[in-house]
Amino acid sequence: MASVDSGAVGFGSAFRRLGLPLLRVAAAIAVLWFLWRHVGAAPFKDGLRAVTWPAVVAALTLTALTTVCSAWRWRVAAQALGIGIDLPAAVRAYYRSLFLNSVVIGGFVGDVHRAVRHGRRSGDVVLGLRAVAWERLCGQVIQAVVTAVVLLTQPSPVRPALPYVLGGIAGVVGCAALVLRHTDRRGRPKLARAIRAVADDLRHGMLAPHVWPQLVLASALVVAGHTAVFVIAARVAGSTAPLGELLALLMVVQAAMVIPLSVGGWGLREGVAAWAFAVAGFGAAAGVTIATLYAVLMLAAVSPGGGLLLRDAVRRRRGKAQPGGSRRPDPAPRALEVVSD
Repeated sequence: MASVDSGAVGFGSAFRRLGLPLLRVAAAIAVLWFLWRHVGAAPFKDGLRAVTWPAVVAALTLTALTTVCSAWRWRVAAQALGIGIDLPAAVRAYYRSLFLNSVVIGGFVGDVHRAVRHGRRSGDVVLGLRAVAWERLCGQVIQAVVTAVVLLTQPSPVRPALPYVLGGIAGVVGCAALVLRHTDRRGRPKLARAIRAVADDLRHGMLAPHVWPQLVLASALVVAGHTAVFVIAARVAGSTAPLGELLALLMVVQAAMVIPLSVGGWGLREGVAAWAFAVAGFGAAAGVTIATLYAVLMLAAVSPGGGLLLRDAVRRRRGKAQPGGSRRPDPAPRALEVVSD
């Protein structure tokens, strides 16, 4: 009986580890298969053939600027929690993160890598994870706000339903807040501590007068940069849609990209692009072509992160090959001392 129980526990643990990644792979494959059945392989090939050197250079330049803004946002969030990192090191770490997110299943492996690495170097992995979590959440909140503003002010196929969607989101958030407050009053220790930690991070960190304006500005610049790359992809792919309507469609696609049901970004992005452009009257094939071209441009744009990861691997290999070479112990906690890479 004990062996059966241990086997069941092992199976359950393996399912928890592999279940969600398999779900993402299955979802991405299902979406891509559906698109292939309805539009064929031609739109994907057109997106690959549309790649030009000027578009690649533009994507590299814009992504470099947005990566600096993202690193700045992360640095501000980390300092608000009491751990520091200098901007050049943050930029390098963010490039690694973007590359891993682009090639590994899940879309957040790079963020975990960045958080753990920074946490270990600063002496507090938990604070490192919290800093990255707040930084990413801030970016997604600002992107949602910008998306709502664009959809409310520009013509789009989902504009009539947007107020109801926003009302539903607000209702869910309100219900969640009430549940958490009720749970806190019942005195469940772990959840109560987590709620207090979140409240402290917000009150004394993210919402501090000298912090939140920087987070908002950095996030807005990041959204603008990524949207600009998408617009370039659309124009290079041959889209003649008016800029306002094009922005509305591309914001819908970017909002869908936040949902982690894809492989390296592939799957849901192309599916939503096909739907949005089809509803707007431009054809599903046009949406797939633009999304494919955008994916290629962004992979080229984050390639410096792959070079940094390769450099790290070479350094580790050389360190192990040297006589007596071994991994140095993690440093002691260093509060606001700036961590360099």
